[in-house]
Amino acid sequence: MTTTPATAEATAPAALVDAVRAVWADVLETDVASVPAETAFLSLGGDSVLTVRMAALIRKRLGVALALSDVRVEHTAAHLAVVIQERSAGTGSLRPLPLELTRREDPEAPFPLLPLQQGYFVGQQGGWELSYRSAHHYVDIGLLDIDPDEIGEALQDALERLAEHQAVLRARVLPDGQQKILPLDDPEAMPRLRVTDLRAAGEDEIASRLDAIRKEMSTEGPDPAHGCGLDMRLTLLPGRKARLHSSTSLLIIDGWSSGVFYRDLFALASDYNAVLAPLEVDFGDYATTLEGLPETEQWRVDRDWWWERLDDFPLPPALPLTADPAEVRPTLMGTRQAVLDAKRWAALREQCARHGVTPSAAMFAAFSTAVARACGHRRFLLNTLQLNRLPLHPDVPRLVGAFSSTVLMPVALPDSPVFADLAADAQRNLGEALAHNLVTGVEVSRELGRRRGTRRPVAPVVFQSTLGVDAALGSEVPHSAGPLGTIDLRSHHQQLRTPQVALEVRLFELRDELVVVFSLVEEIFAAPDVDRMFHDVMGIVTSLVDEDGWSARVMLPEALDAPEEETGGGRLSVPAVPAPATADEAGAPRDGTEREIARRWAALLGCSVEDRATDFFGLGGDSLLAVRMLGALARDGVAQVTPRSFLERPTVAGLAAAIREGAGVRP
Repeated sequence: MTTTPATAEATAPAALVDAVRAVWADVLETDVASVPAETAFLSLGGDSVLTVRMAALIRKRLGVALALSDVRVEHTAAHLAVVIQERSAGTGSLRPLPLELTRREDPEAPFPLLPLQQGYFVGQQGGWELSYRSAHHYVDIGLLDIDPDEIGEALQDALERLAEHQAVLRARVLPDGQQKILPLDDPEAMPRLRVTDLRAAGEDEIASRLDAIRKEMSTEGPDPAHGCGLDMRLTLLPGRKARLHSSTSLLIIDGWSSGVFYRDLFALASDYNAVLAPLEVDFGDYATTLEGLPETEQWRVDRDWWWERLDDFPLPPALPLTADPAEVRPTLMGTRQAVLDAKRWAALREQCARHGVTPSAAMFAAFSTAVARACGHRRFLLNTLQLNRLPLHPDVPRLVGAFSSTVLMPVALPDSPVFADLAADAQRNLGEALAHNLVTGVEVSRELGRRRGTRRPVAPVVFQSTLGVDAALGSEVPHSAGPLGTIDLRSHHQQLRTPQVALEVRLFELRDELVVVFSLVEEIFAAPDVDRMFHDVMGIVTSLVDEDGWSARVMLPEALDAPEEETGGGRLSVPAVPAPATADEAGAPRDGTEREIARRWAALLGCSVEDRATDFFGLGGDSLLAVRMLGALARDGVAQVTPRSFLERPTVAGLAAAIREGAGVRP
């Protein structure tokens, strides 16, 4: 569904066009005179991330609620003014926001996990191939010229005030797969800073202790199912220096939220009297509102759009593997990282504007090209992580929370294109997919897995871009923060752990530079293969600084698809789940254990369960419901069966056998 004026000749009043131009000027941090009415938002430096802030400002100033699909980057201010006019008059074929965000009556009542949160939660139960005990991001940064006597107290005070302001920092995930906010007077509510004083230590001890802290925080991340979802520590060093360590659960903080979190934290730490602008809603209000999304016509339209295309989706790229992902138990993702300096990054962004694409679309095309060369074919399925904040309230951009969602992106690269055409295709395809963003990639992946008869990850190669977040937030992380001294973001170390992901590229800006990071499961790839692909990505990115890189022919493999005989075994792909060694014989449940399982499934799934060989997922179950069901069995004293064991044989008979035989039961 596209968003266009009712007629090509439709116009809006000049005052409304000027009001839109004023919003754009604020979002783009320029003056109104620099925003022509007939110039596309993209050409002025806008991107899809900035449209979130733009939609929020339009709602706040003009009283019109626009869907993200209404504010496409290729639209001009005059065009958007017509969209606003038609929305206000209730005419045209516009797509209204399907829900109105309101505050919950009880701010301490449990509320649902969003789809991507569900994926992380299930992954932490060992339910997925490539799972971890915690899904989290770790980073530490340098601090210079600190006040060693004040810094610890200032940080702890800032954490407590921020947890009061951003309720999700007090969130806990419940065993049934819901979440709740702890009240302020709960002794476990507030995050606690831990300080290590190494000011009198020698270089060897400092290096050893820092290495130990990084290893611990990278491999044992915070889990809001068992405590605070934020682990923050401070290491004091000689010479008025320090390292600020932060490990955040992906269940509570996404990429956009990370920017909000650090800006607010440093503002509070720099001034004990600082007061943040109040928030009228919190993440719980947003998540509770979205619970009604599947009941809306707009959601059903988006679902049908995806469902009609699923049978034509390709497999993931057949990247060479050294081990079967189902057989490895990773504890930490490996990292490759490089930086494009500020001058070249600015030149690259200018080239993007000249060619009418966002930097994220250009980077997606660059990554797709490198993946095709590495896997030897041009058609494959990628996963993208999107900062999908529906503009349901003006405060939504200012909230900390796990708003992000995934979008599955089929890629079919042409033979021997020029790069500018690849980038334009990526821009168009991403825009079309994001115009149907009410159904998330997690929901699409579940349906795709059902159709393919697999419970392996269907899209384990991921593209993530947070380019433009600083502009969308209105500022970057400050250079200094009172007792914290100078914030040296370029001196940083980071690690990521995210379930179901074999390889992920992340792109973000840091002090006007472009940072490109590969995070990958080292156990399944040969290091030289990863190094070649990463160098290929950086080579393409660097070439786009100049016009020649956009007009050059891109060398790609001849094969459109991977050979069928090579889609399993040592290649990254998604084969169908093999039949169990002993197939379950159909028929009515045979004993008390099977009948009890059938009864529980019927109550959970809202349907009769009469066949012991019926597949849980075929009945409409999903991974979160499976974990909820297994948790109830454990709490009721029936058995403790691991999600992974259940996934190997997810039938009434299979689960009953696991219970009787103790297969997969935790010690």
